[in-house]
Amino acid sequence: MRLLRQLGTLTAVFAAAPAAFAHEAGQRTAETTWSFEPAVLIPLALTAILFAIGARRRWGRPGWSSVQVGCFVAGWVTLFVALVTPVHALGSALFWVHMTQHELLMIVAAPLLVLSRPLVWFLWALPQQSREALGAFAKQGPVAALWSVMTLPLFVWLLHGATLWAWHIPVLYDASVEIEWVHALQHTMFLGTALLFWWTLLHGRHGRLSSGAGVIYCFTTAVHTSVLGALMTFAQRSWYPVYQGRTAAFQLTVLEDQQIGGLIMWVPAGVIFIGLGLWLMAAWIRESERRVAYSRVEQLAAGGPGA
Repeated sequence: MRLLRQLGTLTAVFAAAPAAFAHEAGQRTAETTWSFEPAVLIPLALTAILFAIGARRRWGRPGWSSVQVGCFVAGWVTLFVALVTPVHALGSALFWVHMTQHELLMIVAAPLLVLSRPLVWFLWALPQQSREALGAFAKQGPVAALWSVMTLPLFVWLLHGATLWAWHIPVLYDASVEIEWVHALQHTMFLGTALLFWWTLLHGRHGRLSSGAGVIYCFTTAVHTSVLGALMTFAQRSWYPVYQGRTAAFQLTVLEDQQIGGLIMWVPAGVIFIGLGLWLMAAWIRESERRVAYSRVEQLAAGGPGA
């Protein structure tokens, strides 16, 4: 009963938050400004230009994929929303907005970008000689070996999980809110490890990790992200002193703000990873059934038992 009451209270607070934003909008112009930081805008603009040139050159050729183009556009727009719009500035005033920003980076933008296979499109934006040189460089022994290690499933799982938990240690998290270069480092690590995570899952050398390994990969990630979100949701005190005095304008206490952020981390990420894990489990079962059926056909063809 206590759990249900607490969830009900958090739901009510979450539903009231947008009204609070509108009511206090005139007092928060500093927190609702757009963030035109060159370190963000230049990479966004460069990737958009490269992809557009590559898409134009690949138009009508083998390998053109409207699905990949759509995934890149959706992922790019998600990055823009997370890093340029007022979502970015509001994250310094509200913990739950900062959590939303992180979820946009890690569980929306990252998988969409990975599905688009952007490096292939970027290469097409370059002259043919440059494409061939970069392709040869990527196939060199040390480079290929490094990439192989970087995309080992266990390594990526540990790296992504450790990054997520480490940046929620209060001293590191507070520093990311107060110091801009620390904030940039946090977002770079979140997005970078998420890209590795999703690439290993979707395009890894074992072919989507094989369905069985993918199930473990997804469910264990769902567990540890949900645990972190639940700890923040049901905490009896605020973890992050940096938000003291920043949430009052939004009619939220610091603890309520943290609890909403915990729910955002707990529920959306958990649903996505559990859903993907169930899909992979179904694929694993179908694959096992096909293998059993194929083995029986081979036995019959060889005149084995049951022939």
